[in-house]
Amino acid sequence: MAGMSADMDTVAQRLLDPAAAEFDVGLLDQVVAAAYDPASPHRAAANKALMTLQEAPDLWTKADAILERSQNPHARFFGMQVLDDAIRVRWKVMPPEQREGIKNYVVGKVISMSSDEAVMKAERVFISKLNLTLVQILKQEWPHNWPSFVPDLVGSSKTSEVLCENNMQILKLLSEEVFDFSRDQMVTEKVKKMKESLNSEFSQIYHLCEFILEHSQRPSLLAVTLQTLQRFLTWIPLGFIFQTQLIEALLNKFFPEPMFRNDALECLTEIGNLTDLDPQYDPLFRKLFAQFITKLGAIFTPETALGPAFENGSEDDCIFIQRLALFLSGFF
Repeated sequence: MAGMSADMDTVAQRLLDPAAAEFDVGLLDQVVAAAYDPASPHRAAANKALMTLQEAPDLWTKADAILERSQNPHARFFGMQVLDDAIRVRWKVMPPEQREGIKNYVVGKVISMSSDEAVMKAERVFISKLNLTLVQILKQEWPHNWPSFVPDLVGSSKTSEVLCENNMQILKLLSEEVFDFSRDQMVTEKVKKMKESLNSEFSQIYHLCEFILEHSQRPSLLAVTLQTLQRFLTWIPLGFIFQTQLIEALLNKFFPEPMFRNDALECLTEIGNLTDLDPQYDPLFRKLFAQFITKLGAIFTPETALGPAFENGSEDDCIFIQRLALFLSGFF
């Protein structure tokens, strides 16, 4: 294997050599290629070398070089994993300038890659991983050390629909992390502060979503905006639901359209499942249900047999019937 010693035990040391002028990304690519090649005689040794590298405390300082210069997709994901481990384990002991450097690098990388339509399509999986890394930083830094995050994100969303689409993905992930998955990963006080910050700044997020739903013609952006709203609907102040045009848009604009129907129905299901509300909202729920049934009548009649439709329909049809059952059972 060109450029690689037959003695794989020395490879990790060569890559970690502090005297080296720069990190040998080409050599790392070869190690990773061997580790992912079932036919390679070096596979076991290459995996061992990667484990040694991953345990090195300063390897994260080479993550940007790996991400920028690697020609191997698996090596780039290895670089992302190294960066994630550093954020998760070492963040609090890093000097402030190093934390700021990582934050700026990840933000810059997310923006540059998600601003280009062709790159977004070609690198969708990698960008999704970058988004997760950004959210890991947010869990450490926001809101106390990064108060401008939401205004900055909302502001940048207005510059490009492609960038806006990825920003929605970030907001969706953030809501999931703070409200759904945070129980075992963050202390209660930290979660409380993040929830308070999301609540206080949600008006900016909502108005961005409202603007997109009203004006955008980009189907993928509209779909991810509906999905993002669905994540927020369980906890946002009720005024954003009942004192805006949200329900009307969901019922009249998006539910009748097959391409948006399932995402709109998931939003309506979240609203229909809200409990322990003041009785003043009862008439609004009744109105919602009556309008929903009317719209449903345009999709199929009461005589439609849902069993065969569920068994023989498309994946979207099956999802629609499942969500319809969740809406009706949750509402009742």
